[in-house]
Amino acid sequence: MKIALFPGSFDPVTKAHVDIVKRSVGLFDKVYIGIGVNSSKAGLLSIEKREQILRAVFESDPRIHIIAYEGLTVNFCQSIGASYMIRGIRTVSDFEYEKAIAQMNHSLAPEIESIFIVSKPGYSSISSSIVREIMRYNGDVTQFIPKEALAFL
Repeated sequence: MKIALFPGSFDPVTKAHVDIVKRSVGLFDKVYIGIGVNSSKAGLLSIEKREQILRAVFESDPRIHIIAYEGLTVNFCQSIGASYMIRGIRTVSDFEYEKAIAQMNHSLAPEIESIFIVSKPGYSSISSSIVREIMRYNGDVTQFIPKEALAFL
């Protein structure tokens, strides 16, 4: 069974995240969306709220599982039996950053492959940090987040 992890903060989940997940499920038998818990960072949305939103967005696909985790992502991959880690790439700078992490992860756990999925052009400017900033100032984020998320925000 091919199991993959798509890790991230998902604070909040964006249409770009949804696109990466939907394009991934055809490649794997099971895809975990892992909400990384970083105790040194205060998120805009609680971990529980992010889980609720992601479950609402992906509830119709039994191949997608939502779970929060702490610690090294490669260790979490090993704990759930994931041999693949999915990462979305929007820009060249994303690639450089993700490449460095993938190489470090490979050193720690060579059995886990990093899979890069390039975002569609219409999503390349959407990031959770930009959406959070718009939300902080009561801006309209409806064009950037999945409709299922609106009820939670």
